[in-house]
Amino acid sequence: MPDSTGIQFVAGQGGNLEKPIDEHPLDEVLAFYQSLPDYAPTPLIALDRLATHLGLERIWVKDEGRRFGLKAFKAMGATYGLCRALAARLDIEARPLTLAALANPSLAPRLAQITCITATDGNHGRAVAWAAHRIGCRAVVYMPRGTAQARIDNVRMFGATVEIIDGNYDQAVALAAEAAQKHDWLLIQDTIGEGCEQVARWIMDGYRILVRECLDALDGVAPTHVVLQAGVGSFAGAIQAELMARLGGRRPHTTIVEPARAACFYQSALAGDGRTRQAEGDLKTIMAGLACGVPNPLAREILWPSADLFTACADRVTRRGMRVLGNPLEGDPAVISGESGAVGLGLVYEAMTDRRLAGLKRAMGLAPSSRVLVFSTEADTDPVMYRQVVWGGR
Repeated sequence: MPDSTGIQFVAGQGGNLEKPIDEHPLDEVLAFYQSLPDYAPTPLIALDRLATHLGLERIWVKDEGRRFGLKAFKAMGATYGLCRALAARLDIEARPLTLAALANPSLAPRLAQITCITATDGNHGRAVAWAAHRIGCRAVVYMPRGTAQARIDNVRMFGATVEIIDGNYDQAVALAAEAAQKHDWLLIQDTIGEGCEQVARWIMDGYRILVRECLDALDGVAPTHVVLQAGVGSFAGAIQAELMARLGGRRPHTTIVEPARAACFYQSALAGDGRTRQAEGDLKTIMAGLACGVPNPLAREILWPSADLFTACADRVTRRGMRVLGNPLEGDPAVISGESGAVGLGLVYEAMTDRRLAGLKRAMGLAPSSRVLVFSTEADTDPVMYRQVVWGGR
């Protein structure tokens, strides 16, 4: 567990990847999203006043709270993964795949007979339900006990069937996989287990688009540092692999951040024996989207050799990030960032302001010349919790 600072850290290997992720050429993935009428890159927000205040050159926040009106980045993986799985089931060989290929009226009766299933703490399930609704197939979503009512309602609003299971996220994933096998449903999950290996790769392909959007917005200016949240690790692994593929030797120093009670990657790096560690128990944290005890093996293959630092954080770190982003210095825009979205910025803020964390600051390589990129992966997907944190409730 973290000490009184709320943060523990251990160095990673910081090396290169032997085999970068390249399931589909990124242009094909981008062409799919550009075929969606409501696709647009989300903002890359410069917090110049905060950077100066903290003694850094630049801070950029990729604001995924504005993605497709769903308040989270998950649709960038779930939609592509679902549509590729449907194309495979229906023997559609369009290259690149587009929405029009699935929107053919002649396919509607067959689509209506297909059920997709997933497990979620909220954002991924909402994205799967949204994609299934607009395409015309059915969706079943398993959610762990204790899920916020707002997140349940956000899944149901797209017509999905929601099952609340008496267990945590990882148990929901296992039950969803069993149901998929039993009923011949499509399992749309961003982790790798029996029956969803290919779909997980497609979902990670979708996440890679975020890097394209960031680098296009930066127009040749590369970040020197990036902080990536890890739940099962698919997001962090996809972003890290794409940054390395696009920037090569200029790739940024990478810090991975996890909740203290669900810190699979941190615990694996701390052990240092090459074995994957899993978190057990209730995985209790307000960072619901990161409360995962079983990591994606493909993400581990990417992050284990290449990440520079692994950290485990108490919830107070993300609370700090939420408050700083939501209450900016004069001249900086506000960013509404939820519990799983703000932890990267919270970690940077703590490292730069808490004297007890001088070692963390050094390990993250933060200096006056640092240009830091963080991802706000969700907005206020649980409005009650967001208000409690930002307004100062208990």
